[in-house]
Amino acid sequence: MDELNILVTAIGAIVLFLGLVSDYFRRNWWASDPLTALLLGIILGPAVLGLVNPNGWGLPKAHLLEQTARFTMAIGLMGVALRLPQQYFFRHWKSLAILFGLVMPMMWVASGLLVYWILGLPFWEAMLVGAAITPTDPIVSTAIVTGVVAEENLPDRIRHIVSAESGANDGLAYPFVVLCILIVEKTTSNGRPLSGNLLPHWLTHVVLWEVGGAVLFGAVFGYIAGRLLKWAERRKTIENSSFLAYSIALSLTVLGAAKLIGTDGILAVFIAGLAFGNVVGGPQRAREDNVQEAINRFFTLPIFILLGLMLPWQQWAAIGWWRLGLLAVMVLLLRRIPAILLFGRWIKPIQNRAETYFVGWFGPVGVAALFYAGFCLRRTGVEEVWLVCALSICASIIVQGLSATPLTKQYGQLHPQAQSLHSSG
Repeated sequence: MDELNILVTAIGAIVLFLGLVSDYFRRNWWASDPLTALLLGIILGPAVLGLVNPNGWGLPKAHLLEQTARFTMAIGLMGVALRLPQQYFFRHWKSLAILFGLVMPMMWVASGLLVYWILGLPFWEAMLVGAAITPTDPIVSTAIVTGVVAEENLPDRIRHIVSAESGANDGLAYPFVVLCILIVEKTTSNGRPLSGNLLPHWLTHVVLWEVGGAVLFGAVFGYIAGRLLKWAERRKTIENSSFLAYSIALSLTVLGAAKLIGTDGILAVFIAGLAFGNVVGGPQRAREDNVQEAINRFFTLPIFILLGLMLPWQQWAAIGWWRLGLLAVMVLLLRRIPAILLFGRWIKPIQNRAETYFVGWFGPVGVAALFYAGFCLRRTGVEEVWLVCALSICASIIVQGLSATPLTKQYGQLHPQAQSLHSSG
């Protein structure tokens, strides 16, 4: 009970604290909200004060990671979807197709090969780890592309493309993760994958049904939810203050219902948010923006406190700090930047070399990796997935989180015209 009260106090205190000084921190100390929450978790956890120890809660680590991250992403993804302009995916489908169809597979391969070469894991286990850290995280990305500093210095087209990519590729990474899981599960003792119906099953059940079904279900459910809200407004059966509660309820309903019918709930939530936002329209969403961000902060910060509490210090030490340090640096430099440099010229919102590097650098690893770490750990028992995901998240939050404000300000100084480019594009 004492640990629960300590956690409740910590979560409430950090939300209050950041609500009061987050803008000052972002401008002067350059600390992101996820980094602050992560440090608080480390201080409260076994590594420092030892006030809270998740190992004594009696919950399986995989289940705790997967489910906590799952609900966090559902709330965060709805906020990301509602921030995007109406019809954004239709107007920028070519750029997004390059990001999802070319950049993301290249990120998966690069990440998997780095794990394979540096840690020496079996090939498909390494590719499984690479798949888990592939998606650009919407929760950490939100801390980078929102707020006064980002709004003053970055054009909307850059902020929107990062948000759109991070929102969708969490769910679109699912086929890569499941493909690796299926191969690892069916690998023979000599290390060769078994032949048979693995690929047809993956294509029909995972790609077509779990992913395709999630897109269809989310689009239909979000559209209907938007129409019902508009009907309630015309009939005056809903209060203005109910919009926020309605959007949160929508995200949780879609998350649970999509899972019940066997589809990818995370992707379904984001698609539902896009469809819902396209029906509801921009003015009403804009009125709720500040409240939505406050609620997102309350629901998303606890996951980083939990991560700080659970960091596997002893297991990292057993692997070797120099190998982990090398892997963290290589993942930050090679997981995403080469892919964006290669294909950035065909991504329309990216219009110059500075923006190419900016988008390439800020593809953070975060809650999505934590979700896939728990999911993979539950399915395969490959402990390295959790170890590398936790390492990559910490490295991303620290390095990319601390560099977000100075690099954003630098972009604004070098490209002052960006301040006049805030449009719906």
